[in-house]
Amino acid sequence: MNANCRIAAIVKKRSPDIVAFQEVDQSSHWNRHIDLLKHIQEETEYPYSEHGIHNTRLGRKALCYGNAFLSKHPISNCRVTPFGKKSIGEKGFMEVSIQIDSIPLEIINLHLDFRSRRSRMAQIDPVLERIGTLTKSSTTFPPITCGDFNTGSKRFSDAVRQFLIRSAEHARYTYHPQNKRTFPTHLPSRGLDFILVPKPFVVRQANVIKSVASDHLPVVAEIIAPCSTESSVSEPNTHRD
Repeated sequence: MNANCRIAAIVKKRSPDIVAFQEVDQSSHWNRHIDLLKHIQEETEYPYSEHGIHNTRLGRKALCYGNAFLSKHPISNCRVTPFGKKSIGEKGFMEVSIQIDSIPLEIINLHLDFRSRRSRMAQIDPVLERIGTLTKSSTTFPPITCGDFNTGSKRFSDAVRQFLIRSAEHARYTYHPQNKRTFPTHLPSRGLDFILVPKPFVVRQANVIKSVASDHLPVVAEIIAPCSTESSVSEPNTHRD
């Protein structure tokens, strides 16, 4: 079973309500131009999807990839924000609205730079700005934010800790899973992948899934929305860095 099939198998087995991916190929030379989101959606039979392309390069070694969502519930208002204009290695974030029963959810899915702390710190600025805009609306809760932060949660001067501190102006976030390692897959030594959940949502449990589908281990959380039954959000990585 190849990596693409293993990713689909994990999603199908866990069957979360919402799945967030990072670095999902739509048509890239290094993945034989497979539309990976379409492949996973067909294998798992999820009814809704959105692909947020933030890196495109034309030519003989073409690249086209970005973050993505699968959902059992309708998706609307998809918005994609690249962090820059690089033709290779560009990161970004996407946001969607997902309606679960009568509960409107805003979810941000991000992928931060792996090389530079300074870049990561700059990249969370537009994310926080967008959270500020969304929380000013009386019709939605603060957005759940998930993805590959490419840094751990303990370092005060890096993206996760600063996100928690600076987002407090708009909402009270907690990060999940805590004290878990997600990278590298075979001998994980660092936790780089998180689901950041704002109040009034409650996290019933959050775990790392042991797998060999990618270079990062996927994480999954059961989240209880106000006045609702729980739903699950999974953040299985498909990427290379």
